[in-house]
Amino acid sequence: MVLWVCNYHIVWATRNRQPLITPSVEVIILAAIKRKSHELTSSIMAINMVEDHIHVAVKIHPKTSISEWVRQAKGLSAREINERLPDLITHFRWQQGYSVHTFGEKHKQFVINYIERQKEHHQNQTTEPY
Repeated sequence: MVLWVCNYHIVWATRNRQPLITPSVEVIILAAIKRKSHELTSSIMAINMVEDHIHVAVKIHPKTSISEWVRQAKGLSAREINERLPDLITHFRWQQGYSVHTFGEKHKQFVINYIERQKEHHQNQTTEPY
């Protein structure tokens, strides 16, 4: 039996931090990332976004590198937005790069709560590094 726990908090932004993540775009992003994670034998613990960036808590299977998971999640979500919403004012693109932090089981609920409250944090301007 192999035991693995590879928990990551990953954040990335829209190209030039454009405020393109509307409620209709958010639905597409959410579905695409959940589907891609399932294909990569990884599980989403929390996901939330505001108009110009996204936070994801994910348990990535060790057979998949973090960079590969991010590349595929960003690629599929952008492609699906552009295919399903061709009348979007601008071509949807993610910014290059991302931020990634690891966390253990002891801090899992804290990270999940932090991500789930992103809209509230940004609305109240109470974002803070954890």
